[in-house]
This record gives sequence, structure tokens and C-alpha cells, in this order.
Amino acid sequence: MTPAPTRIATLDLTRGVAVMGILASNIAAFGFPEFAYMTPASMGAPSTPDLIAWTTTFIVIDGKMRGLFSFLFGASMLLVLDRAEASGEDPATVHLRRMAWLFVFGIAHLYLLWWGDILAHYALVGAIAYMFARLPVRWLIGVGLACIAFQTVELTTLVAYTFDLHGAAHRPGATARVITNWQLLADQFGQPSPASVTRELAIGHGGWRDLVAWRWTHAAGPITSLTATGPETLGFMLFGMAGLRSGFLTGDWSRRRYTVIAVIGIGLGWIGSAAIAAFDIAHGFDARYVALSWLALATPLRPLTIMGSAAAIILLAQPGGWLTTRVAAAGRMAFSNYLGTTVLCTTLFYGYGFGLYGALSRAQLYLVVAPICLLMLLWSKPWLDRFRYGPLEWLWRSLSRFAWQPMRGSAFTTNRSD
Repeated sequence: MTPAPTRIATLDLTRGVAVMGILASNIAAFGFPEFAYMTPASMGAPSTPDLIAWTTTFIVIDGKMRGLFSFLFGASMLLVLDRAEASGEDPATVHLRRMAWLFVFGIAHLYLLWWGDILAHYALVGAIAYMFARLPVRWLIGVGLACIAFQTVELTTLVAYTFDLHGAAHRPGATARVITNWQLLADQFGQPSPASVTRELAIGHGGWRDLVAWRWTHAAGPITSLTATGPETLGFMLFGMAGLRSGFLTGDWSRRRYTVIAVIGIGLGWIGSAAIAAFDIAHGFDARYVALSWLALATPLRPLTIMGSAAAIILLAQPGGWLTTRVAAAGRMAFSNYLGTTVLCTTLFYGYGFGLYGALSRAQLYLVVAPICLLMLLWSKPWLDRFRYGPLEWLWRSLSRFAWQPMRGSAFTTNRSD
């Protein structure tokens, strides 16, 4: 028998940081209406703690953790393809079957639990990414950069439309239709009308069936997400493939190279993001400038920060240390932890649970993040000490292979790579 392929510890560790970072990024979307995600001023003037919380999150986390997770998704996808080819299976069949089931999980997550699902989007982009999987490293990087450039141009066009629509809506004699269209767009970028605030808060305090019905008719579906952010996500996945093939994500580079990348990537990324945050604050979180900041200005900065963050995580890892081991275990169970946080947070905030939707300040929301991250660290390793996979990783693997996979036995002794 061929021995089972080994895990790549740096991938698990980086994925663990990313899944906890995504929770910190998403917490505002769990606890507030969607329009509050981009700005702390959507429901009134922010307090100083709320402004500090938003600024810190914008600089360090927002968009970066999603990008880092996409980066790792591309790397893991490549591992699955390589392993399938090595075992004599058809890589396309294996991959597309996995993406099909991921899409099913994502659609269920989107409509039954929470509007902010990313899994269905990853399934669609992952299916597209297969076409580029055999490119050499330099081509993966080149096509990835082209995707980011295309996304930046596309979003800049949307920002220009935002400014034009604002001007048209505020001219004397503006039609009711133009004014309504502007308000709909302003709602999306954190400048909602009082009626919109009241309506969205009432929706969040509704029952489970009410929320499912609302998501069915109002939530952005996977096709909308694909057209809106698909090029950027594809670019990140291709960078992840290049990172795996080049040895960057496996820890094979020198510490000096990782240090240079971490310092330059995080330094330039955070400085640029801090300048964008200051720009937003200076313009009073006007919807036009929120759109400009989040879409046109932040997009080209994210790859720098993502690369720098990955390099820093690899540098700071302490093999065998308590924290490193726990974070890596959380990353190994990222699928279960990602969906688990949705169940916990929606139960905490929505009307069918504890009903805290809109009740906490932005700063207070982060008091929720810490214990949930701690829970990830506390449960993931003991689970993997007893079982080969996380519960949802096992289900996804079994459905993709059309056979129930063995579950008993420590993940660390079976040493599987997926």
C-alpha cells in the first residue's frame, strides 16, 4: 500500500489563523444589518470605542482574512489534484465532485442560516480555477495579478457610477426614480434611511422561517457574488497555488525571505489601509467615499497584506508549541469551525435565539469573538485526537467519494493530507 501523504503543518496553521480572523471580520455582519458592515456610522455617530474597533478591524482584518482563506483554498485544491493524479484517479472528476458538494453546503448555509455565506462562491470560483492549475508559478502569479487588476477596474467603475448617481439624485428636479435608486445604493454602503434601519432590525429579530423567507428573496445569490468579487477570489486562489508550488506556503524559504515579505507586505498594507480609514473618517463615512475606500482603494492593497500575513505566521510558528498545535488543529477543522461559528452567532443574535441583533455596540461585538475563538482552540485538537476528520470535513469527504469514510482513530496518527 502507498503510505498516506503527510500534512503540511504551515497550511493548517495559517488556515487556523484565517478561520478565526474571518470570525472577527464577520462579527459585525452577524450582529448588525448588512449595511453596517462597512461603516460604524450607519446607525448614528460612532462612539470612540466603536471607531477604534472599526479602524483596527479595517486595517488588520477586513478583506485580508477572506483573502488569506482564499489563498489557502487554492493551495489545498492543488494538493487534492496532485494526490488524485498520483493515485490514478481523474483529477477533474475528483475536484468537480468536491466543488459540487461544497456548493450544496454553501447554498444550505446561505438560505437556511446566514446571508454572508462564502462556500458556494468558493465552489464556483474553485471550479473555474481548475483550468489554471497546471500553469507554472510565474503564470499563476501573472494571471492572478491580471484578475486583481480586472477586479480593481470593475469596482472603480461602480464607484464612478456611485458618484454620478449621487449627483443626479441631488440636482434640482431629480426624479423620484433617481432618488430611490440613490437611496438603495446608499443603503448598501452604510448610509441607510431611518426606515431601512427600522426594517432591517425587525427582520433580524424575526423567527427562523421569517429569516429564511427573507434570505430567499433578498440575499445575494452565488451568481451575484461571482460577478461582484469572483475575479479577486480567483486571483487569490491562483496566488495560493503559486505559493504551494514555489515552496512559500510549505515553509521551505529562508527566514530572511519570509522576514522581508512580512515587513514589506504588512507594513505597506497596514499603512495604506490606515490612510484609507483616515480618508473615510475625514469624509464622515459618506456612502460615496465608503464605496471608494472599500472597493477601488482597498482591493489592490490586499494581496500585499495577505502575503505579508502568511509570511509572518510561518515565521512566528513554534513547532510543537501549545498554541501552534491548537491553532493548526482549528485550521485542520476549518470547515466545521466556519459553519460552527455561524450556528453559534446566529443563535446568539437572531430573534429565534437570544435576540441580541443590533443590541451590542460595535466594540462590544468583539467580546463575543474572543470566547468563540477560544472554543475553537479548546475543542479542535481533542476532537482530532479521537477522530480522523472534523465532522463536516468527514461528511464532505464521504459525499464526494460516494462512500462513508472511516472516522475512528486519531487524525494525528493516520496523518492524512486532506
